[in-house]
Amino acid sequence: MLTKKQHELLMFIHERIKETGVSPSFDEMKEALDLASKSGIHRLITALEERGFIRRLAHRARALEVTKMPEQATTASPRGGRAPFKPGVIEGGGRLSSVEAANDTRDLPMLGKIAAGTPIAAIEHETSRYPVPESMLSAGEHYMLEIEGDSMIEAGILDGDYVVIKKVDTASSGEIVVAVVEGEEATLKRLRKKGGSIALEPANRAYETRIFGPDQVDVRGKLVGLFRRYH
Repeated sequence: MLTKKQHELLMFIHERIKETGVSPSFDEMKEALDLASKSGIHRLITALEERGFIRRLAHRARALEVTKMPEQATTASPRGGRAPFKPGVIEGGGRLSSVEAANDTRDLPMLGKIAAGTPIAAIEHETSRYPVPESMLSAGEHYMLEIEGDSMIEAGILDGDYVVIKKVDTASSGEIVVAVVEGEEATLKRLRKKGGSIALEPANRAYETRIFGPDQVDVRGKLVGLFRRYH
């Protein structure tokens, strides 16, 4: 799911390339979306790039290529429609261990997928529930999200993984968090505090770190565990 502005920008880029053979300039994109500054366009492009909808062409200033359209991204069922998984679990240290049948589990709500620029409304409603070992959890409220995209692969978080999030509204510098940007878009990134600014740092050198003012970012939880299945 894309936000309204992400969808508008993607369609504008697609139509302009189809008409002229070249991608529009940042000024043209800003004017078309009626945004006040180019920084908003840069944020939308970064989100579309991380989610695989566009690609920046090397050695060409601001040249973009549309790699997929929204319909292609949303028609497939989650995880390819495969049968329910029997997961392994990556706990605090990042080591994979098998999950054994146990009575000490807690059912956590699955709140949908999260990727760069996920609309916040997309992760506010429960879609299903999964049992999670109590040994992974602590006191307080927890929930789960499915990862979409590759922006955190160098932290061992892959497309299709299920992450366990502890609901908090603050986090220490260096922790991986669910962050909501400007009350609209949610993303999973490493949080860095830099003076009076907040940096949301991907774990993939192909993507850029984004810098915001402290009033632009709300923390909605921090990563405490991860589920993955193998085929």
